[in-house]
Amino acid sequence: MGEPTFPPLSWSTSDLHGQTVIVTGGTRGVGRGIVEAYLGAGCSVVVGARTAPEEEERPEVLGPDGELRRASYLAIDVRDAEQVGWLIEAAVGETGRLDILVNNAGGAPSAAAATASSRFSTSVIALNLLAALHCAQAANDVMQTQASGGLILNISSVSGLRPSPLTAAYGAAKAGLISLTESLAVEWAPKVRVNCISAGILDTGHADEHFGGASGLERVAATVPVGRLGTPQDVAGVCLLLSSPLAAYLTGANLVLHGGGEWPAFHAAASSS
Repeated sequence: MGEPTFPPLSWSTSDLHGQTVIVTGGTRGVGRGIVEAYLGAGCSVVVGARTAPEEEERPEVLGPDGELRRASYLAIDVRDAEQVGWLIEAAVGETGRLDILVNNAGGAPSAAAATASSRFSTSVIALNLLAALHCAQAANDVMQTQASGGLILNISSVSGLRPSPLTAAYGAAKAGLISLTESLAVEWAPKVRVNCISAGILDTGHADEHFGGASGLERVAATVPVGRLGTPQDVAGVCLLLSSPLAAYLTGANLVLHGGGEWPAFHAAASSS
């Protein structure tokens, strides 16, 4: 057995310059933040989403080489394995390689589990779990042929780690995504690393509407130990970190990004009595 090799302890995001990245659901919110981060690092970014944004709505980011960089967009349904294949082909066709896949597409509206239709639940699970599997399979086919392998990042949620009332199917799918990450990391090693980021409550620009205005948003933020909600940039920053040589030994991991979690409900109940 040869001597182990160690990654450099100094690293810059510009070291990612020239890598090819696919981001699913990268048109707004967390996905857009991830796209902008990789563009800023000098990557070639291809976005797969149901609807491609208009030209004037696409981010334009200054790369480390001083040039403005823009992503390429392909309108696809990531729940369709054939269309996912088109996305992989488009990315590889641009640069001849695929270095990083970020499975970000997901989400679900609230619905009571007692009355949610089978069609609704099937759709939620397909988007938040099966789509990531389709994309990962197609990306792995390419990455296994590359000397440098590749990295797959799955964006999950704390809903997959705790009860998820009114979004039960979503929470179950995200729990499945965490398990899928661990299994794929074992199957596809050593060429391909597979990791997961489970995000907590995020402010994507419309959180005040979701939580009943600015005062509601402030109260929710106060339940987070670090004193604020997460942002798309927080998630994007962790994506860059996991893409670096500093994380070369990290695979099959679920990094929980929630600002310390939430104060247990019994504390509030006890203090109000």
